[in-house]
Amino acid sequence: MSRRATIAIVGRPNVGKSTLFNRLVGKRLALVDDQPGVTRDRREGDGKLLGLEFRIVDTAGFEDQDAATLPGRMRVQTEKAVREADAALFLIDARAGVTPLDEEIARWLRSEDTPIILCANKAEGKQGEAGLMEAWSLGFDTVLALSAEHGEGLVELFDALRPVVEPFMDAEAEASDDAADAAPGPMKLAIVGRPNAGKSTLINRMIGEDRLITGPEAGITRDSIRVDWRWEKDGAVHEIQLFDTAGMRKRAKVQDKLEKLSVADALHAVDFAEVVVLLLDATKGLEAQDLRIADRVLQEGRALIVALNKWDIAEDPSALFNGVRTALDDGLAQVKGVPVLSISGATGKGIDTLVRVAFEQRAIWTNRVPTARLNRWFEGAVTANPPPAPGGKRIKLRYITQARTRPPTFVVFGSRTDALPGSYERYLVNGMRKELGFQGVPVRLNFRNSRNPYDE
Repeated sequence: MSRRATIAIVGRPNVGKSTLFNRLVGKRLALVDDQPGVTRDRREGDGKLLGLEFRIVDTAGFEDQDAATLPGRMRVQTEKAVREADAALFLIDARAGVTPLDEEIARWLRSEDTPIILCANKAEGKQGEAGLMEAWSLGFDTVLALSAEHGEGLVELFDALRPVVEPFMDAEAEASDDAADAAPGPMKLAIVGRPNAGKSTLINRMIGEDRLITGPEAGITRDSIRVDWRWEKDGAVHEIQLFDTAGMRKRAKVQDKLEKLSVADALHAVDFAEVVVLLLDATKGLEAQDLRIADRVLQEGRALIVALNKWDIAEDPSALFNGVRTALDDGLAQVKGVPVLSISGATGKGIDTLVRVAFEQRAIWTNRVPTARLNRWFEGAVTANPPPAPGGKRIKLRYITQARTRPPTFVVFGSRTDALPGSYERYLVNGMRKELGFQGVPVRLNFRNSRNPYDE
């Protein structure tokens, strides 16, 4: 199976790694701020540079700290990213010159087998000239002068990356000839919830490796991290894109600028996802903030699953499960039948069930009902319970059509539909869930008046 070349970006904190990452993916995916240490987990994206296409990996700033600390755990992820990459871009700050930490990183990189391309970033103008000259002392064959913020030096970067990337692109082009009958694309599955619900631990357990940084500290995850995963079940392989997100607290408690950016990034991941898993901490139960997150997911039209994590240490699990189910039915009245599952990210309990249900919900979310069947149901529903006649004037509903999927969206045509009460719309939506199989996903119903050209 062909793959794209993987290029990692490494360096000490605040040298512009995330800015270069955003430049190469063509959008602001990674969070960028003046303070050092913003990036913690590895973040991957589809990089493009003057026709070259590759996987680009943004890493946390390299710091010399004990592996048990949070910076130490971040460094372990950076080291792993370099070893798994086909080449690495080693960034230094040309304005600051070569620092002792740059020298330490250079010694480590020279001991690795991964090809290294040294880049002196922030080299625009005369302020970076001295640092650019100092960079040669780090012992690499070439030094590229870059400005990730202003897009300078990209032609030279293209020349350096081309020998690494082009062989993978040629192999990918040959493999694409066999992809005519490919299955539907990977399922996009986002994991959301309050801080410390166990989102990163769950994804690490799913993929079978310590890909994401975890620990007792709340709020470790900042960026929304995408992880590609192949789920094998009953002899079949299913492609999944997992999205780990930052914990979402009550809006009133979010004061820090970085936390605001992290929450906005998490909401962007929800917008991008097909199925969203709301992860609850079973030791804390369901809180109002969980319902707010769930409501936001449903408002965005995404399929939702509620998963009770840490089930292996929950007290009185039966009462907890029933309480959460009842609270969801009351608090999410707009969508009935949202799946509720019990899992454990620490032990792996219930993960296969979670993924299976996610695929089932995606199938419902993308389902299209044949027009003939849809209108047979519609005629029966209207006959069994005709619309009211406010003010003695009839509301006539003529026919229905499915406008789109993802989420299922329908348009009802008739006369005086603007006078139709909300209770009748709920009656139709509930009937569609029951009779047409749209349980547990958002259903959107729009009404249009059929205009009579002879009215006037």
